[in-house]
Amino acid sequence: PMSTETNQTPSTTPSEASASASPANDGPSGGYRGQGGNRGQGGNRGSRGGNRGRREEEKPDDGIFEKVVFINRCAKVVKGGRRFSFSALVVVGDRAGKIGVGYGKANEVPESIRKGSEGARRNLEPIKLKGDTIPHEVLGEADGGKVLLRPATTGTGIIAGGGVRAVLEAAGVLNVLTKSLGSNNANAVVNATLDGLRKLKTFEDYKVLRS
Repeated sequence: PMSTETNQTPSTTPSEASASASPANDGPSGGYRGQGGNRGQGGNRGSRGGNRGRREEEKPDDGIFEKVVFINRCAKVVKGGRRFSFSALVVVGDRAGKIGVGYGKANEVPESIRKGSEGARRNLEPIKLKGDTIPHEVLGEADGGKVLLRPATTGTGIIAGGGVRAVLEAAGVLNVLTKSLGSNNANAVVNATLDGLRKLKTFEDYKVLRS
């Protein structure tokens, strides 16, 4: 008698069927997803760029405190597109009674900061302090900015922010109360604070005026 042979295909489990259904090249598509996740790092670049306006350095050669208060970007529309220029407001001081403010313009951010720093160092001027605070209450005005400065006891700290804090730190004031009463423009606030510090007089100064 002749025997017949039947070909039987092996049964596959559901897990093996799903594994065989997915292509072996699934890895590259997953890799693309991973690269897409790295796009979030591009957003971090923007955050780092936004902090350019607030940078402080302690120069090791001359010990001058330097802080960039504000960086402005200006765009000029020309035939070929846009041309950008930058301006930087820089405050420097020796933290011992000398303060200077500079303003620099250039086509690049580092160059504008360098020009502002050089201008501030040329304009260093002394101010009158009483220990780690100011001698008396004073109101500084410049353009639309008004800044009120009040002396404070030791341990109070610098109760200020923005350009006012930068100027007071560079001048060496450690305890003071402040209030901005006018414009929020960075140039106006910084110059108003500097105007208030220029008006400060000690007891010896008033004694000389009365004599």
